[in-house]
Amino acid sequence: MSTLASIHIYPLKGCRAIDLRESEVEPWGLAGDRRWLVVDSDFRFFSQREHASMARLVVGYDPGGGIRVSSDGFAPLRVATPGPAAEMLKVTVWRSTVLAAAAGTAADAWFSAFLGQPARLVYLDDPTRRAVDPDYGADGDVVSFADGYPLLATNTGSLAQLCEWLAAAREAPVPMNRFRPSVVLDGFEPWAEDRWRRLRIGSVSFRVARPCGRCLVTTTDQATGVRGIQPLKMLGKRRRFGRALVFGQNLIPDSPGVIRVGDPVEITEYA
Repeated sequence: MSTLASIHIYPLKGCRAIDLRESEVEPWGLAGDRRWLVVDSDFRFFSQREHASMARLVVGYDPGGGIRVSSDGFAPLRVATPGPAAEMLKVTVWRSTVLAAAAGTAADAWFSAFLGQPARLVYLDDPTRRAVDPDYGADGDVVSFADGYPLLATNTGSLAQLCEWLAAAREAPVPMNRFRPSVVLDGFEPWAEDRWRRLRIGSVSFRVARPCGRCLVTTTDQATGVRGIQPLKMLGKRRRFGRALVFGQNLIPDSPGVIRVGDPVEITEYA
């Protein structure tokens, strides 16, 4: 039987994952996922693409929405959810510009010191402000500060095949956390996800929006921030679709609900 193998959220975009046993699925993603964002002096988002060191940021998540951030060499930082009187900033994530609440000067100073350049921390107080790409979503589909879609699903069978290819090339295997998934699914053949259109995890249904094109973040060790060349080089040889190097599928939930590790996974519609 195919099952949900693991669940992951990233409360602060670009930072280390938190592994969960269960999660509420909200219209814009898993509860608590990517509601916080670090931006530069032009209010554009930071990510591991430019700052691999963000992989060393360990984030704790409070049920009320606040976060705790720590990293070697820096005093731990605790940030409360901004209140209604917080300064509102127009911040940009890819092609989206949305209003977000400023976290305050203490948080700004902490992240500026960590990144070595001016930075500000913001919170997406209203996650309905940002729409998904209308070419791949429906009216009303929204997303938090994730790259483009509410969830990303990966397949353990595909990772096993990828690691076999790497071994044959005398390269080290890579763990699933290189792909920063929201949900990891088990019990499927390699690349079965290429043919999915709709699926159900437990009682929650999802639409498959589009395959996930990968970038150099997949070459970044998610504990140390050290970069390599794999698995992106191998994806370029084996999983190139047009200009995209594909691993995983972006999902949009049809309705809210709760998912749990061990939930059955059913593909309800194929492409």
